[in-house]
Amino acid sequence: MTNRLVAKYQKEVLPKLKKELGIKNDFAVPKIAKIIIAAGVTDEQHRHEAIKNMKEQMGLFTGQTPIITKAKKSIADFKLREGDAVGLKVTLRRLRMYEFFDKLVSIVLPKVKDFQGVSLKGFDGHGNYNLGLTEQIIFPEVEYDKIDKVRGLQISIVTSTPDDKQAKRLLELFGFPFEKNTEQQKKQSV
Repeated sequence: MTNRLVAKYQKEVLPKLKKELGIKNDFAVPKIAKIIIAAGVTDEQHRHEAIKNMKEQMGLFTGQTPIITKAKKSIADFKLREGDAVGLKVTLRRLRMYEFFDKLVSIVLPKVKDFQGVSLKGFDGHGNYNLGLTEQIIFPEVEYDKIDKVRGLQISIVTSTPDDKQAKRLLELFGFPFEKNTEQQKKQSV
């Protein structure tokens, strides 16, 4: 069984991008390479339990077990030693990546209160898009009663193109909800 977004890429996105960008080879057309989801855990007292709890939650909404990220150096002000667990990270590729992206676009982002679209400022200059979420509870798999603390997430969508404009167009064709330009909104309201 093929994922909905994989089929959409093959039937709609690939031909449109090939035509718009003037690319002849299918393999040269931009695509999503991977999605990285990261969460920091700053609890000093109960860090081990917090890591365990967040690891379970991230595993639920990503479909993959996250790895624990560790501190690279000691920082006395933060009561942090080299090698201490400071967060979690998941790298999604292939089918799981498309499933997560589909869930993010069609279920999670519309649940955000007063959602007007994601910022166009999230591009890094190398064709990748970064999105910060303030709480993990907007994912349908996370049970509100079982969380110990609301934590934020950083989602990085890595594309195969180094150009931000091509990456933006790729994400638009997949239905990624970018915010409308404020000038366009003013013209529409007049």
